[in-house]
Amino acid sequence: MPEIDFDKEMVGTVEVTEKDKLDLEKLTEWFAANVEGFEGPISYTKFKGGQSNPTYKIETPGTNYVLRRQPFGKLLPSAHAVDREYKVMTALYPTGFPVPRTYGLCEDTGVIGSKFFVMSMADGRSLWNGALPDISSQDRREVYNSLIDTMADLHLNDPQEIGLGDYGKPTDYCARQIARWSKQYKLSETEHMPEMERLIEWLPETIPPQYESSVVHGDYRLDNVIFHKTDNRIIAVLDWELSTLGDPIADFSYLMLNWFQPADGRAGLLGLDLGELGIPTVEEAVERYVARTGYPVPPMDWYFAYNLFRLAGIMQGIKKRVIDGTASSAHAKAMSDRVQPLAQRAYQFALDAGMPA
Repeated sequence: MPEIDFDKEMVGTVEVTEKDKLDLEKLTEWFAANVEGFEGPISYTKFKGGQSNPTYKIETPGTNYVLRRQPFGKLLPSAHAVDREYKVMTALYPTGFPVPRTYGLCEDTGVIGSKFFVMSMADGRSLWNGALPDISSQDRREVYNSLIDTMADLHLNDPQEIGLGDYGKPTDYCARQIARWSKQYKLSETEHMPEMERLIEWLPETIPPQYESSVVHGDYRLDNVIFHKTDNRIIAVLDWELSTLGDPIADFSYLMLNWFQPADGRAGLLGLDLGELGIPTVEEAVERYVARTGYPVPPMDWYFAYNLFRLAGIMQGIKKRVIDGTASSAHAKAMSDRVQPLAQRAYQFALDAGMPA
């Protein structure tokens, strides 16, 4: 398979196609009533990246905003929760954690045809290629250290103190996630996969004790953050659709999956010479995260199996949307082809974690 240049394919905006058009007159009225300091007129384009919640760049003479909406059409229960994204960013922003400023949430689908929210636009670097080919080894290490440290800082926030005590159930996170993605997988199932069936059985019976409870992002990776234009620090963490309260180790181990994903021009690092590139190894990354949070060293094989299973469930939802014709990105088709390999790799980690063959 040829390597895709994700920086070229996924960064930036494109003209809005007919199926993604918004009612600008109604939208302008909503902005005028809800967005502090708004002055029109509005023009808009659509961001290339992301296939779940379509995202638009809203330009006005004085300020650029970002609008994120649910897909049009029939949605699976609890999917595309833009209201939850809005809530968690609104709570985190005053703490100094790097998220965009939120301006307003619209739950009236009569304005543009779906729920949406508006936030500030983070003007920085979007990095898609995990190998970071265009920067020095020192810069690479700083980028990855920032990625690990920012995630640790998220997990060190006390949900009660920042008004997110009711954002989810703080305990039994992995059990609830396994149940959720087993159900979503079944709702979206397009073919029988023995590996998924075995994982649906085994994972709930073998969950490690949850050491701590925190806000978890649910989809934290290199291409869901924006870096400062010149400094190797994160200025915005994006895509909070899967966030809730839960097990921070599950969240961290999801980030660490990139070390086991093929280096195909996206976040994967498998097969690269990390030492030469200056990128931390899995062991160094775990050590850094544990040192910053004070948590014990976790049983990573189980968490890798769990997270790959969860990812397969998410990708199966995208696959079903491709088949139904409602997926929002040109890359959704390619992503949907990953379900089987993800299930097989999850099965392998489960064997490493002690699952009987």
